Amino acid sequence: MKKLFPVLLCCMLISTVFQIQAQQETLLPKGLSETEKGLVADFQFKSTQITPPPSVPVRTAAEWEEIEYLVIRWTNQFQNILLQIVQAAVEECKVLITTQNQATVSSFLNSNGVDMSQVEFLDAPSNTIWIRDYAGNTIYENDVEDRALVDWIYNRPRPLDNAMPVAHANYVGVPIYRTNSGTNDLVNTGGNFMSDGMGTAFASKLILEENEPGNPYGVTPKTEADIDDIMFNYQGITRYIKMDQTPWDPIDHIDMHMKLLDEETLLVSRYPTGVADGPQIEANIDYVTSTFQSPFGTDYKIEWIDAPPSTGGNHPDTGGFYRTYTNSVFVNGTVIVPTYRPEVDGPALAQYEELLPGYTIVGIDVDNPGENLISQSGAIHCITHAIGVADPLWIVHQPIVESNTTVGIPVDAMIKHNTGINEASVFWRETGDTNFQETAMTFDNDDIWVSELNVPSSATSIEYYIWAEANSGKTLTRPLVAPEGFWTFEITSLSAGEWAENNIVGPYPNPASNEVSFNLNNILGEINISIHNVLGQQLYENTIENGNGKITLNLNPNWKGTLFVTFTGEFGNVHKKVMVK
Repeated sequence: MKKLFPVLLCCMLISTVFQIQAQQETLLPKGLSETEKGLVADFQFKSTQITPPPSVPVRTAAEWEEIEYLVIRWTNQFQNILLQIVQAAVEECKVLITTQNQATVSSFLNSNGVDMSQVEFLDAPSNTIWIRDYAGNTIYENDVEDRALVDWIYNRPRPLDNAMPVAHANYVGVPIYRTNSGTNDLVNTGGNFMSDGMGTAFASKLILEENEPGNPYGVTPKTEADIDDIMFNYQGITRYIKMDQTPWDPIDHIDMHMKLLDEETLLVSRYPTGVADGPQIEANIDYVTSTFQSPFGTDYKIEWIDAPPSTGGNHPDTGGFYRTYTNSVFVNGTVIVPTYRPEVDGPALAQYEELLPGYTIVGIDVDNPGENLISQSGAIHCITHAIGVADPLWIVHQPIVESNTTVGIPVDAMIKHNTGINEASVFWRETGDTNFQETAMTFDNDDIWVSELNVPSSATSIEYYIWAEANSGKTLTRPLVAPEGFWTFEITSLSAGEWAENNIVGPYPNPASNEVSFNLNNILGEINISIHNVLGQQLYENTIENGNGKITLNLNPNWKGTLFVTFTGEFGNVHKKVMVK
């Protein structure tokens, strides 16, 4: 006991220090406090210093891309939640903690077994824990070159928080671009922004409201087109999808009910029929799926995850907190998920493990009497942000779902690095096998690498991943967690015609006006494409040699009404109907 006493005493002293500091620190909510509501009208949100956008094209990193730092702001009232975040994150990357009490925080983390070699501290004043909303977003010049941060005007009168992106940029040594001056004075928040890394981003229409005429921040009134231009110039966002606001979320941030898992998969909160924000969320998802396609030209995959009620069965419309499992964060090979109580958490965590095989899924309780973070209208995503790696090796691949052959199965990926790509491979195995086999990829064009898999004729299911090495020697896989995680596709017995019917996807958009697109998923051989009107008159004809990928057809302004697009090849004929406005 004598040997244990000093350790216990130390822990007791640390705990006492934190309790004292917690009593002294004012906790500000994710939304506006009553005092802050009276400050907005007189607060100076804009800057007089002009900060133009990047001079070269840029790309905003996706949430699941490789990161160098997870960034948090230490807040004593939630020290145990933050401790668990740091414990999980140091296994994957460095953690940058903003605090002006480094010695105390360091002692607390060290006493709880944290690997301090992965922890760094930023001595800077700040206002709140809600770092997702005010920290900067990582961008890369020319997709994979120089790294920088973009900072919007924070929609809270919290000047110390609003200065944090500059402090982060100075700490890491990267440029920062700020949308805080002139007509580029954009108000935005990180909880209401989600990027797929390929130019598409999602938001609620809060972004329109906060920049409209008569906005409370004194920023230049902007149309939706004005906002889209700013997001393109500063962050390379070419498609900014905005959904109607939900009536029961007091802050209107999409991360409270939606999560991008990859370029074509949305994880969405589900409520019982007619309850709380369920009807509006369903309407929003219907709007997205009926109006937009993934960057691969496919329909978005929607995965629903139940939003848990309180222990008494209450959802937000009957006094319950806005509990959600979508407010999670990717930290390289780990995903940290908010949890509430074991009886509802089990199925949700199991669903994450099924959707993201190979990832380490860590649940952290945000709904306990001691540290009830969810009562403040936020969870894990809200109190974390990230700074991407300095030298991203970017791999984009549309996973194969099925193949109707075991010979010459085409696999392609876009692979980029600032030093170029030395080599790439597909690693694959039959489901049930232990070892992966390697098939080399070859460079095709425009950063596209291709390969063909020849698998055993008896195979019914294949697991695979893509590996690449840059000329610098850096290597990376996609999925990021391979070989523990991988994609799986089935070998089907469909006829060539049935296969083509299922894998010529589109048209989109439909109705169309200037152009219409289709996605040809691994359709082998030469394909003839023709367009006819309802009278059977041929309006267009062309032949392509390779039917793998997206194809866009320009529509003559004189073509109106119903048109029929016919694809002809070794598989026979596939007909698609297009409505032209």
